[in-house]
Amino acid sequence: MSSSANSRLDAALLASMPVLFVALWSTGFIGAKFGLPHAEPFTFLFIRFVLTLALLVPLVKLMGSNWPAGWRLRGHIAVSGLLVHAAYLGGVFYGIYLGMPAGLTALLVGLQPLLTATLAGPLLGERITAIQWLGLALGLAGITLVLGSKLDPGAMQFHGFGLGALACVLVALGGITLGTLYQKRFCTGMPLLSGTVVQYLSAGALLGLGALMLERRDVEWTPTFVLTLGWLVLVLSIAAILLLMALIRRGEASRVASLFYLVPPVTALQAWWLFDERLPPAALFGMAVTILGVVLAARGQARR
Repeated sequence: MSSSANSRLDAALLASMPVLFVALWSTGFIGAKFGLPHAEPFTFLFIRFVLTLALLVPLVKLMGSNWPAGWRLRGHIAVSGLLVHAAYLGGVFYGIYLGMPAGLTALLVGLQPLLTATLAGPLLGERITAIQWLGLALGLAGITLVLGSKLDPGAMQFHGFGLGALACVLVALGGITLGTLYQKRFCTGMPLLSGTVVQYLSAGALLGLGALMLERRDVEWTPTFVLTLGWLVLVLSIAAILLLMALIRRGEASRVASLFYLVPPVTALQAWWLFDERLPPAALFGMAVTILGVVLAARGQARR
């Protein structure tokens, strides 16, 4: 093969990597939907983290990755892990466990860039621009349309899920938002691979405690559960992180960030195909408005 052909092949592979990353990431919500009938949320996540750590720790040594320097930085990374993984994944899994549709869950936690851009002002001293305020207004209007289409006024609850499920997903949104800000403030210089190990250790310990205190810890080791668990561990927790590392090293992190806006509609499409989750036209319009608001808020921050 000629050098020009090799160059074209390399360019094509590089261009496809961000799309592949986001496509894989969106399956996390679908994996929760598949696995939760066979295990309770905290138990499910604890098993996932234990298996992931069993693979990641040798991988850190194999790739020669340095461990975070000093116990102070490791402590900050552990706190960020509690927010980014324990609160976020725990809230997502419990929300879906209580009946929240996977597509709506992805949309709600997809507000994270919008909230991060907004809270960066008072928490990190960054100026909030007019375009970010516009993005916030559009995001809230879109979410109101989506949730309003699911509301049953007579019963004062949502179709298919209650306020408890919504509260869990809002906890997940708060966890990933505050975790992002905390990591930006206190975890600069964190090695991605070994830092992720520290985050998984702290999150796994808290989720394990939650499973011990709040759940029965019964697991149905069906083929569906085993395959789902294997997908979440190998594809999301290992392959997606390695793919992200490769993208960052090639300067493609910004493209990944922009494609994250596609996660909610991709998840909604997968949920419609696999679980027949349907959204009425008003909810679909609200989803488009919400995504537009997130894009404006995040891009307003990026331009500064």
